[in-house]
Amino acid sequence: MSGAAPAPRGRAWVFGDRVDTDQLAPGYAMRKPLEELAKHCLEAVRPEFARDVARGDIVVGGEGFGIGSSREQAAQALRFLGVSVVLAKSAARIFYRNAFNIGLPVMIVPEAGQIADGAQLEVDLAAGLVRDTTSGREYRGEPVPAFLLEIVADGGLIPNLHKRLHGKPAA
Repeated sequence: MSGAAPAPRGRAWVFGDRVDTDQLAPGYAMRKPLEELAKHCLEAVRPEFARDVARGDIVVGGEGFGIGSSREQAAQALRFLGVSVVLAKSAARIFYRNAFNIGLPVMIVPEAGQIADGAQLEVDLAAGLVRDTTSGREYRGEPVPAFLLEIVADGGLIPNLHKRLHGKPAA
């Protein structure tokens, strides 16, 4: 692996089951530039989210996070807002891969529903471990494979492929 992605740490923003791509990137805002689209991210379930989320914060979802359409803008909006990682009981396959393709890690954590909203979390993606520094609890998740961690460390799939093909990061 070229360089390890930083260990995410930040405030937990907890959402329920079946958060879909239309909640992450609403259809009515899809033709807007990403900076405008991102202002509407998750507004249907937490109107304050896009305004109050801070760089490094962590989205925690339930079952089926990212279900719905294949729009990659759903993951792009989260990354644009500074979300460092998505933790979920399960994630839609297309959302999961779209997120990694743009450099946003997703970790499957079966006990994600036990994480409290606002908790301060530290995430070890390679080990599959989430530490709640607020409560002292730890949660085991599925370790993120090394090749996906490399994509995240490189800033996404395109920069990763450029590095692999040309032996150096894109300028």
